[in-house]
Amino acid sequence: MKHIVRISSLGLALAAAMTAGSANAATATTTFTVNATVLKACVVSALPLAFGNYDPTSGSGVNGSTTLSVLCTNGTSFTTGLNAGTASGATVSTRRMSNGANTLSYGLYQDAARTTNWGNTAGTDTPAAQTAGVGATSLTVYGAIPASQNVPIGVYSDTITVTVTY
Repeated sequence: MKHIVRISSLGLALAAAMTAGSANAATATTTFTVNATVLKACVVSALPLAFGNYDPTSGSGVNGSTTLSVLCTNGTSFTTGLNAGTASGATVSTRRMSNGANTLSYGLYQDAARTTNWGNTAGTDTPAAQTAGVGATSLTVYGAIPASQNVPIGVYSDTITVTVTY
């Protein structure tokens, strides 16, 4: 009878071990939220507008253009303005490059025909508001130096500030 008791005790021990293993496999769960706030933002970059050589005696003006790149948060409405520049007496409709006290007039335009001035007042003299997509928006700025400006020789320059309003 001892032998039978041992087998029964061994069977009970195995059954208890298997039951204890199942009891230790319990789990508990929870959840947590993940969030971020996407900001409305824009960045703008510009390439130089280089007119090249200007001959005041030729009777012909000189045209040039440059590209602005505006990258805003997708879905953001924005306008892009150009200020008068840094030369004394310049306005957004009569810009001036300077070489010391000497100035050379030029214009910046929204269209290739160079008929629509590009100013700095949204809704008045800037291109219509645009809505940003996934990629950057390219805008072309068309420039013109009018003919017959008999100015002294030299390198004339100006600095334009681009303002993106969003």
